[in-house]
Amino acid sequence: MGTIISILIGCVSIGIILSAPMGPIGILCIQRTLNKGRHSGFFTGVGAAASDLFYCLLVGLGISLVTDFIADHVNVLQIVGSVILIVYALYMIFHNPVSQIKENIDQRDDYLRDMATGFLFTLSNPLIMFLIIPLFARFGFPLPEYKFYHIILGYLFIVLGALIWWSVITFFVDKVRTHFNIRSMWLINRIIGIIIILLSCYGLITGAYAYLQELNVI
Repeated sequence: MGTIISILIGCVSIGIILSAPMGPIGILCIQRTLNKGRHSGFFTGVGAAASDLFYCLLVGLGISLVTDFIADHVNVLQIVGSVILIVYALYMIFHNPVSQIKENIDQRDDYLRDMATGFLFTLSNPLIMFLIIPLFARFGFPLPEYKFYHIILGYLFIVLGALIWWSVITFFVDKVRTHFNIRSMWLINRIIGIIIILLSCYGLITGAYAYLQELNVI
């Protein structure tokens, strides 16, 4: 029983810590909660949690081929991921929220698309594996003495931790969304899009600089 409690606390903590940094996916969840409602933001977080689980499984199973590939191409992956985020941010800035609300009326329960985009958005950042490795080491998961069901429970608790985080965030954001009109939503979209662009440009510049150094160009 003590082992299960230890796994619960540790793995829920891993799930929360992986989700908590307010990076592009967190900003996307907030934007969707404001524009489309809590469920849209939450299911975007569910997609992100699924992607986190995928990378946790890669780390936990010790798939060296994947981790070696990411380590060898970390700068290129950072550049590609940054470009994808910039394209999405530009779409967010120039997309009229009035037409978006009309789309939401026509496709009120299109949560599968929210999950898919949340998954792909997070999947575009494989560098998260380098955060998962020290987290696994810090919370001692998985340990060699763990039984098979301990490991399964651990991964489920990681997802649980992520879902707790996204549930809390979307709950509080949803409480204030009624104070925003169409004009303010468009302004928020632009502000959030600019923030994502700035974050992505930083990643693009640092990734490109490191890649050029790797090629001995500079």
